[in-house]
Amino acid sequence: MTASTPSLPQYRQAPQTLRLDITGMTCASCVARVEKALLKVPGVAAAAVNLATERAEVQMTAGADAEAVRAAVATAGYEASVVPEEGAPAASDSGRGGVLPDWWPVAVAAAFTLPLVLPMIGMLFGRHWMLDGWVQLLLATPVQFWLGARFYRGGWSALKSGTGNMDLLVAIGTSAAYGLSLYVLYQHRHHLGHELPGLYFEASAAVITLVLLGKWLEARAKRHTADALRALGALRPDTARLRRNGTDQQVPLACIQVGDLVAILPGERVPVDGVVREGASHVDESLITGESLPVAKDVDDRVTGGAVNGDGLLVVETRAIGTETVLSRIIRLVEDAQSAKAPIQRLVDRVSAVFVPVVIVIALVTLLGWGLATGNWTQALLNAVAVLVIACPCALGLATPTAIMAGTGVAARHGILIKDAAALEMARAVTSVAFDKTGTLTEGRPQLAALEPSGGSAQELLSRAASVQQGSDHPLARAVLARVTEQGISLPPATEVRALPGRGVQARVDGSTYYLGNLRLMQELGLDTAPLAAQAATHERQGLTVSWLASGENGTRRIEGLLAFGDRAKPGAAAAVARLHARGLRTVLVSGDNRGAAEAVARQLGIDAVEAEVLPEDKARVVAGLKARGDVVAMVGDGINDAPALAAADIGMAMSTGTDVAMHAAGITLMRGDPQLVADALDISRRTYCKIRQNLFWAFIYNVIGVPLAAFGLLNPVIAGAAMAFSSVSVVSNALLLKRWRPTSGAGHDVAAHRREVRASNNMLATQEGSV
Repeated sequence: MTASTPSLPQYRQAPQTLRLDITGMTCASCVARVEKALLKVPGVAAAAVNLATERAEVQMTAGADAEAVRAAVATAGYEASVVPEEGAPAASDSGRGGVLPDWWPVAVAAAFTLPLVLPMIGMLFGRHWMLDGWVQLLLATPVQFWLGARFYRGGWSALKSGTGNMDLLVAIGTSAAYGLSLYVLYQHRHHLGHELPGLYFEASAAVITLVLLGKWLEARAKRHTADALRALGALRPDTARLRRNGTDQQVPLACIQVGDLVAILPGERVPVDGVVREGASHVDESLITGESLPVAKDVDDRVTGGAVNGDGLLVVETRAIGTETVLSRIIRLVEDAQSAKAPIQRLVDRVSAVFVPVVIVIALVTLLGWGLATGNWTQALLNAVAVLVIACPCALGLATPTAIMAGTGVAARHGILIKDAAALEMARAVTSVAFDKTGTLTEGRPQLAALEPSGGSAQELLSRAASVQQGSDHPLARAVLARVTEQGISLPPATEVRALPGRGVQARVDGSTYYLGNLRLMQELGLDTAPLAAQAATHERQGLTVSWLASGENGTRRIEGLLAFGDRAKPGAAAAVARLHARGLRTVLVSGDNRGAAEAVARQLGIDAVEAEVLPEDKARVVAGLKARGDVVAMVGDGINDAPALAAADIGMAMSTGTDVAMHAAGITLMRGDPQLVADALDISRRTYCKIRQNLFWAFIYNVIGVPLAAFGLLNPVIAGAAMAFSSVSVVSNALLLKRWRPTSGAGHDVAAHRREVRASNNMLATQEGSV
């Protein structure tokens, strides 16, 4: 079986949307400050800033000035650059290039700090390696004012804009420890060679070194959260083999135009979206659709840019290039999902807005409380420094976006595209799943199984039905036309063809008007179907879809006969329903098909409830009814008639093998027509949301526990600095665990039993086909 190449909606950023790379942000407070600055720009309607991707998405009204937006970011103390149309997958990659490696500040800071810290360690073992105070000053000063200059710059920018951030906390805390040490050293400058009272140069240097180490580890971890997006971006080849006049020439991909022929050798990546015109091969689309097995491609089959050609030479006619390819649209979808804020992030934003000022107040209270109570202002200052250092809002800012990046990235690698963070958060709460039937649970390639004429011959019934449906792309029409082609029947032309949505079609053939459609259409025409009712009921009990053919004008209409169609269940349909039941979810089949056929499919697959003979506009009503009873509803479909229901559901899931309209209305796109991806999508959503909650818990708990410990003098600044650095790294590392997620693909369910069911159904269909 040849799998169809996936399509995607023409999903683009609106012309008024500006995307910026932001450099210099360090914590959630920075995010809040950039957003506040952007929202002050005239013409900016909305702004969302993501700390993990270091990007901003700005919604602007017509006529808004992009330069004014960039200037506002610069005024806030950060740098902004516009992301090009096909920009880098993640801004967090910045800084990896250059002459020096990105870890050099950490290494240099550690080299200066280690001689300061080693004597402190030696004291634990009775060793006295303490350096002279002036040597300590010489070692600590470059760390404080050269390698730590970034904290002063960031803190000063925050102060100028009337806010605070992590940089300000680190700058104040380490400056206090450094200043206290410098004061003590100056006071005892005449006692050179004698042991001085406590100096705390090692505390200030160690805190800066540990924070730098933590930010470096955090940056490395953040890059890993964007691995999936970078992997997709790497699928774009730089060149293509252009074929003109029988000659192949290697040219830059930008030179290829729609309509050009491109030759693809075995082992090469497909450079464009197109249609095979020559050759046959197997194509590996795993990184695009998640399909593990290569897909056979022949003449007239579609291929997708980024896939790997297998064993044969293909000549492909280009249908889409650049930003219009499936791969480019996938990347945009994933980027949009990773840059969006989850609803739970609103809590973090509110906390971050007041976090730094509250911490500074706590530090002042700690300083005054210890100083006034004990008279030991040195210890009071150290305790206040510990409060400032440990209370870092970095982890809060990273908790949600890193989990979303990792979750949406790994989902995309396995064929699940989540449009935004709101869809991801809602999917984890689903209690009912409503399925369309044709093309979603069944293969969508029905075959003509029976003809029941009311008076004439079966061939005449087939000919008239085929004439009415000439030019139609409906699955039932394709089945009829395929049978006509097999039997070599010539068809008279049809005129005045008119679709009857949700009912059927009408047309004039040989001077008579014909109506082909479902039972609802026959009832609306006032026709009596009783003579063939028994045959229709028999076919419906066997799970077949029945269409009726009638002819004549008003007052003279009569039934010509009926056609019965059989559609095979998809191999993974029963296992998909079983997996949903195992999660405690209720399943509903919502179909425009006749009740008998719909109920037969529901029985075969184990679906809980059936809503049959439903018009397209009524599918949304059925979904609204499920929501009214308190269910959180996911709707799964693939056709134009499913779009209203997909939009009405709490979360819509569209098969990419269906229509672009359906995918526009859906929050999640499934890149393969495999129903088991529904359970996989719900699973990765649940796991991602769990990671968000875990990250927020750890981010809060570090501060809830650490700040009081520091305020009560139970943490020294060095340990506080290490704990602060570890908090951000642990949050990002926890999010990275999502990269280990793999689709279940029905594991643990009786797939063999399901295959026996499908085999029996298909055998029954084959027997019925033989009777036609």
